Formats: sequence, structure tokens, C-alpha cells
Amino acid sequence: MAKQDTIAMILAGGQGSRLGALTDYVAKPAVPFGSRYRIIDFPLSNCMNSGIETVGVLTQYQPLELNSYIGNGHSWDLDRNSGGTFILPPYVRQAGSTWYKGTANSIYQNIPFIDSYQPRYVLILSGDHIYKMNYAKMAAWHESKGAEATIAVIEVPWEEAPRFGIMNTDENSRVVEFEEKPAKPKNNLASMGVYCFTWESLREALIKDEQNPDSRNDFGANVIPGMIDEGKGVFAYRFDGYWKDVGTVFSLWEANMDLLERPDVMDLRDEMFPVFSRNYQQPSHYFGENCRISNVAVTDGAELYGDVENSIISSNVIVEEGAVVKDSILMPNTYISAGVRLERCIVGMDTLLEPNVRATPDEPDGTENFRDKLCSNGITVFGPNLIIREGLALKGNSMVWPNDAVRVPELVAERYPSWRKEMGQC
Repeated sequence: MAKQDTIAMILAGGQGSRLGALTDYVAKPAVPFGSRYRIIDFPLSNCMNSGIETVGVLTQYQPLELNSYIGNGHSWDLDRNSGGTFILPPYVRQAGSTWYKGTANSIYQNIPFIDSYQPRYVLILSGDHIYKMNYAKMAAWHESKGAEATIAVIEVPWEEAPRFGIMNTDENSRVVEFEEKPAKPKNNLASMGVYCFTWESLREALIKDEQNPDSRNDFGANVIPGMIDEGKGVFAYRFDGYWKDVGTVFSLWEANMDLLERPDVMDLRDEMFPVFSRNYQQPSHYFGENCRISNVAVTDGAELYGDVENSIISSNVIVEEGAVVKDSILMPNTYISAGVRLERCIVGMDTLLEPNVRATPDEPDGTENFRDKLCSNGITVFGPNLIIREGLALKGNSMVWPNDAVRVPELVAERYPSWRKEMGQC
């Protein structure tokens, strides 16, 4: 392999269990976002815009959709003769095989891949965050400090700090203490899950961590605290742009709404730092004669005939005349029939809502049989690949799972592959 100064490893194997039904069939980085993107598009685009030519994507949970979407990396200009994009699942060795046991273990298992490029620096990136960041600037800052590990940090509201790993630093930005989700944080500098390591130091730390039978093999819990305790040069790199961990239903909904309500915070129209995605050729979106739309992000293939306000509309979505959609996210290939009323909803891929389905935060006649602790702030989630039967009414904070097709077949059914043909859309 040709030597690379810096390579990136994207951790994309997480289940994303807090997203509930939305990750029943896909890994969290493959979840649609912002009308035309997947979550994984952001770290991949950041790599391209930062001049990182070799990217390893570590997959594990439900990898089929994610692997197919990434392909050879062509959509992000990461299909290089020297370097490129590599899907790296766990694999069988002579000594046997194991799943990735933790974030650090996943990198440990790919030491031979990294060694083959002889890098000076390795970026470790989460595959499930929404942000735009020039990693080349972070790597240059890392080098200027003579650091062995650099952790990107962002100031978060004090009331949210207990949800994050907090970095306590000295006046030179050197990390002197790492607190994992502290009840009473000493500051509000939260780890973004973006790390730059000097490879020689990281390699040594990974081998040492793997030999510890009590380790969770996790960067945040073990590797980074261990390097700090040993007096290694661990520094905090402050980031002042938009960043969102979309690991919960509410944070995913909120990040999508930010694109509508605060578009300048993360400018997706910035030609100097674009976000790329893999988009198949679709006809132009279409607005029917009687449709009414306001503050909507819509992409190719969508057909809108009803009323849509302050919502994210993905490819091949159809909203029939007489339907009302407000403050909601419609993922690819969803079909919203006449008489449907949605407010603060997320509708998963390939799901059909039959006429007069209603889901609003305070739906007066809504059932509470689908209430779910994963949903909050009045948001309702319809899982993927479902048919929601006519007239079902749901109160906010509900979630309809694929297994509800077995639990309540009179209300929920599996979506058959031919549903678009049956609805006259093919």
C-alpha cells in the first residue's frame, strides 16, 4: 500500500437502539437525514473535504444497507487508486474470530489494515453525528502541540453536560482529567467522539488495552483515560461549529428541524465545503395544483398534493391531497394517504399510512397502546416497512414497531414489496 500521512477510521457498527424501530433493519449511520442524506454522509464528506484519501468504515450491526449505500466511495470522491474507502467488518482469523467488543477493540482488530499505510496520524470518527469539520486543521493543531492524542470538544449547555464525556483541561488545552457522564461536571467541554492519534502511540495503547481482561475495550472508558493517567500528551481541540449526536428520537427530529429553522448554522449549500450523498436518478419533485407548502425541504421524486408545513420530505414520498403534515420527517418511499394528519412525527422508510390515520402530540381520540419511553416531546415514530391501517389514531410519544404487525394485525401490517404498484405508483 502507498504510504498515507493521515487515514480515517469511521466507527459505523452501532445498533442505535435508542432510535427504536428506525434501526430495526439498518445501522444508525444508514438512517436517512435531511431529505436527501444519510447520517454517514457527514463524516465521509468531511474526509473528502479535508483531503483524507484513505477511509476505513467499520461495520457490524445490520450492515447490508450501509455497505450497499457506501459502495466503493465514489459518491464522496473516495474511490482512489491509492487509498480509497474500505468496508471493514469483523472477520475470521487463524486464532478464531470475535465481534467487535468495543470501539477500541474494533480498531485493534484492524491494526494490520492501518499498518499497511504506515500513517503518522489516525483519525477515529463516529459514524452517527451531524456536523461539518475540517479534519486537516485538527491534525495540524495536533502536530503543533506534539500531541499523542487530540480530542475534539464542544461547549454544551451546562444542563446537558452530564450526558457527555467531559474533558477537564489546563491553560494549555492539555487534558488533565476525563469524566464519563459526571453527575456534577467541572466544565462543559464535551467530547465529540472525534479523535486524532499519533499512530505509534495509539497502536501501543490498543495492544496494552487488549491485554487487560477487565477492560471494556472502549476509547472513552479505557484507552483515553489510560493515556491521561500515564501522562501521555492528550489535548482538547475546541470546535465552534454545529454538532449534534443524533442518537435519540428527539435529537434526530431536532437536528432535522434545525435545517429548516436554523439553516445558516450548518450551511448545506456551501460550495466550498459540500456534503455529498449517493442519490439515484429520480424525476423532479412535483407539487400538485392544490397543495400548500411552507418551509419544506424536499428532494427528487417526491409528489406533494396535500398540505405540508415545516417538514423534511425525502425521495419518492407521496402526500395525497387532503393529507396534512406538520413538523414531521417523511423518510424515503413513504406514502401518506388522504385524510392523514401528522404533527411531530417521523415516518420510517417504505411505510404506507392508509386514509385518516392521525398522530399528533395531543390527539384527542388517540390510543395510548403504542406509548414508548424512547419517544419524548410529543414525537411519534412509525417504523419502516409497515402499513398503518385506516383510521388509527395515536397520541404523542408513541412508536409503531415492525413486530406490531404480529401484536395488533388489525392495526398494523407488514409492507409488501409491491405496495407502490398496488397504489398505482409504478
